[in-house]
Amino acid sequence: MGLNNGTTVVATLMSDFLGKSGGVAVIDGGLATELERHGADLNDPLWSAKCLLTSSNLVRQVHLDYLEAGADILITASYQATIQGFEAKGFSREESEAMLKKSVDIAREARDVYYERCRESSSVNGGDGRILKHRPILVAASVGSYGAYLADGSEYSGDYGDAMNLEFLKSFHRRRVQVLAESGADLIAFETVPNKLEAQAYAELLEEGINIPAWFSFNSKDGVNVVSGDSLTECAKIADSCPKVVAVGINCTPPRFISGLIQSIKKVTTKPILIYPNSGETYDAELKQWVKKTGVADVDFVSYVNKWCEIGASLVGGCCRTTPNTIRAIYRTLPSRSASISPA
Repeated sequence: MGLNNGTTVVATLMSDFLGKSGGVAVIDGGLATELERHGADLNDPLWSAKCLLTSSNLVRQVHLDYLEAGADILITASYQATIQGFEAKGFSREESEAMLKKSVDIAREARDVYYERCRESSSVNGGDGRILKHRPILVAASVGSYGAYLADGSEYSGDYGDAMNLEFLKSFHRRRVQVLAESGADLIAFETVPNKLEAQAYAELLEEGINIPAWFSFNSKDGVNVVSGDSLTECAKIADSCPKVVAVGINCTPPRFISGLIQSIKKVTTKPILIYPNSGETYDAELKQWVKKTGVADVDFVSYVNKWCEIGASLVGGCCRTTPNTIRAIYRTLPSRSASISPA
């Protein structure tokens, strides 16, 4: 299932996909924190992208775990994968671009393996709570912010300094976006967008001959504005005005803020709204670790899901510190999805 059918039908592609997904599609959960749970050491400026170098099989397995938990959309391990970041590690431009493409290849391979398992299975329930149901599955190529590349926590503040400008951000992201757009991904996921300037840079880059759709996903720490303090509605208007953007929403934000943020976004766009919050835990950017016991349990996280869908969300998943168990619980709590599986 791909969305890359040219630019003329971009606007209807997400609605078609959502129609085939029962009205609500399930996004996968946290990738980096799940890789760490499996033993990966991500204490590195490349973060989850380090695994593209050291443990691609583990990345593929985590993608597969999410598909078997009911995810309809896989987000690639390219959030912190930048050409500049790889070059700083001594890789050539060609090697760096190959690593970006590899992140998409791994997700596509996981989708192929999953479809093969679906063909081999005699029931939708594969045992151990696995969901083996052939359905449209999209691969979203992740693009993290400039702040993510800096690896100093500034994607959680959006403060790039007064000297930052639009042309610098466009130049920083341009080749990376081009490579990912040509990699075989179904869409580009611009994630954890922290400020209005970067949203504008992405929107302008999409008009430079990029021929696949995208979504914009902002983050908030006060439930009102994006993390930089810029107006969420102003940011969402930028996404709404860009023809290539097929969904707009929120990620890596505590669950308690999501309902209000959905309502703010609805005021300025009719595009599908996506939400994939974190577990609600607090991240200490200086210590580079999550503060224990500051989040919500899966059961509490999932208790929000139907409310979010009722008020306008049509793509729902999880971000940092959520797991395949979280995604499985989301899948099972959605009436449109759980009706197609027998109880575990």
